[in-house]
Amino acid sequence: QAQLVESGGGLVQAGGSLRLSCAASGRTFSSYAMGWFRQAPGQEREFVAAIDWNGGITNYAVSVKGRFTISRDSAKNMVYLQMNSLKPEDTAVYYCAAGRGIVMSIRNINYWGQGTQVTVSS
Repeated sequence: QAQLVESGGGLVQAGGSLRLSCAASGRTFSSYAMGWFRQAPGQEREFVAAIDWNGGITNYAVSVKGRFTISRDSAKNMVYLQMNSLKPEDTAVYYCAAGRGIVMSIRNINYWGQGTQVTVSS
C-alpha cells in the first residue's frame, strides 16, 4: 500500500526556518512528481511547491518563491521542503503529494500524506 508520511512540522517564530520531510513507501515514486500543499483553517488546500521525477525542474507558488526550497532523494524515496524566513501567514497543515506532473492542483494528485502542522508565531 502506497504511503506518504510527513514529519518536521512544529512551532517557530516569524523569520525562523523549518525543514519538512516526506517519506514515501509501499511503491516506488521515482516516476512521480512530488509536491507540497498546505491548508490553513477555513481555507482551501493550496499548492506550495513541486519537483519533477528527476529533480531537475521545480515549481513554486508565488507566495513562497525565494523562501522555500523543495528537493528530493529518489534513492531514499524522500522529499524535503526547506522553509526559511517564515511568516505567520505560512501557518497551515502541510501535505506531501505525488502526481504525474509538476503543475499540481488538488484535482490531479494520486497520493496524499496525512499532513503535518506548521505554526509560525509573530
